[in-house]
Amino acid sequence: MQRSRLITFFETTGSVLAMAYALLIASNTGNEILGFSLLLVSALLFAGWGWLDKRWAFLALQFFYAASALIGLWRWS
Repeated sequence: MQRSRLITFFETTGSVLAMAYALLIASNTGNEILGFSLLLVSALLFAGWGWLDKRWAFLALQFFYAASALIGLWRWS
């Protein structure tokens, strides 16, 4: 896949998943495991985007989001 298309895929998919995560957690409907799973996948996609686009601070931020997702998964499981 072409680099620019891969970046667009990571950016768009990661954004949609992050929005879904936020809605699931905010709705307080018992979907925390799904929500934190989406956050983890989103962080991995954003990390890929950061790596490909050489956005090192953004990449570092994704480690925090991934850690938050793992803590959430551990806490709610």
